[in-house]
Amino acid sequence: MSKIPSLIVMSQSDAQTQRIGAALARNLPSDPPARALRVYLQGELGAGKTTLVHGLLRALGVSGSVKSPSYSLLESYGCAPWRVIHLDFYRLSDPEDVLALGLADHDERHTLWFIEWPERGESLLPAADLIVRLSGDECAHRLAFEARSEVGESWLTRVSEESEFWDAGH
Repeated sequence: MSKIPSLIVMSQSDAQTQRIGAALARNLPSDPPARALRVYLQGELGAGKTTLVHGLLRALGVSGSVKSPSYSLLESYGCAPWRVIHLDFYRLSDPEDVLALGLADHDERHTLWFIEWPERGESLLPAADLIVRLSGDECAHRLAFEARSEVGESWLTRVSEESEFWDAGH
């Protein structure tokens, strides 16, 4: 990987942010690595982190309730052939609390981690494939994507060609 690709997208609504999440789902690697794909979601409360994950999950066929794992820390969704692990470290008081989640048990092929507030446990987390920095308010979101691995670069390149990224301002 010669250059870390990045992309900034402006979303004007929750629905548009969900469509961007759906674009991520449509472009998941067909031949993923033997470990989990890792996406770090950074941003203040209300910046659209869970909204993005909601869109991805809906596109993967999850029809039930999709909620922020703020209190449970971890929510798991089966979306054959993928399994999505949605984590929220906002309430972690000590980075060591990450160890109690048993993430090593979820670090396998066709697993996708979305980690909100990764900086609260980052020293104990494996490196991200993709970082999404979100800012904005309850409806309008700025999403800054940054690939951090070869698989992340390939994924971001494919998803950047989707109409959701061209319809949104960047």
